[in-house]
Amino acid sequence: MTKTVKIANVIIGGNNKVAVQSMANIKTEKVDLLVSQILDLEKAGCDIIRVAVKDENDAIALKSVKKQIHIPLVADIHFDYRLAIKSVENGADKVRINPGNIGSEENVKKVAECLKYYGVPVRVGSNTGSIEKEFLKKYGKNEVSLVESALKNVSALEKYGVENIVISTKASSVPLTYKAYKYLASKTDYPLHLGVTESGTYESGIVKSSAGIGALLLDGIGSTIRVSLASNPVNEVYVAKKILRSVGLENDYCEVISCPTCGRTEYNSIELAEKVEKLTAHIKKPLKIAVMGCVVNGPGEAMDADLGIAGSKDFCVIFKKGEVVKKVPFDSAEQELISEIEKIEKLL
Repeated sequence: MTKTVKIANVIIGGNNKVAVQSMANIKTEKVDLLVSQILDLEKAGCDIIRVAVKDENDAIALKSVKKQIHIPLVADIHFDYRLAIKSVENGADKVRINPGNIGSEENVKKVAECLKYYGVPVRVGSNTGSIEKEFLKKYGKNEVSLVESALKNVSALEKYGVENIVISTKASSVPLTYKAYKYLASKTDYPLHLGVTESGTYESGIVKSSAGIGALLLDGIGSTIRVSLASNPVNEVYVAKKILRSVGLENDYCEVISCPTCGRTEYNSIELAEKVEKLTAHIKKPLKIAVMGCVVNGPGEAMDADLGIAGSKDFCVIFKKGEVVKKVPFDSAEQELISEIEKIEKLL
């Protein structure tokens, strides 16, 4: 079990739930636009938000942003140690830095003292573009060099008494990311921030993130996740939530299952499944609804579903826990299913 780290009102690590993160893509000094985006991310289920701090205006803007949002605010800093200090002074709940690129050891010491004074945690780590040269030369570009580089950054802060640390070792390669986090988990008990960096466009990014993050979560590794997509950040949160649901780490939602359909399907079950998923997206309690293509396998394959529908040649059947409760014509099947969903929802 990992240590715990408190980020404002969110605690990660230990037995706490895996927290979902995203990163805003609006310049931080544009406070109104940024706050609007963060509020949208909150509605989508984001637990922690990170923003880029590129200059002093961004750092100062954190104070105004923090007053208008409800989730922890993380400042992402590179190269200038003064921005890390300024961000903490303006209310950042956590900072993400790379001790190796903020200058001299004296600069690292100043940041460490600031973090300790304000009680603010920090994320450090490495990715394939920031591996320390000494480790690249010794090990090559692999999981060992990635992890050893990250741990060197950790020790640089530990030297000055910083203990509230979260670590990441991201790569754009899924196999390398997986091996790096497995190796890292064997070397430390700090909470780990999971992600596949530079995972690509929307579709390829979903596949790579799901494979890499999902595999690690199934192995019990990871305290917080960020799905990196070249897309609206809200989509990152939606995908992250679905990953957590798929690996069984989030259960308070309505799960809609459906078969891929085949030549036996007599009605548009795909369209209905999509409608049901949207209709039930707001439900925050465990519920399983099945939209199956045919009655040959439908009720049996989905016998654990609280409610389901399957098609036949001339009608659809509504079933609960595998037992058929009524037969309905095709033209009223959708409304019948929705009516049953509404009945169940009233009892939740």
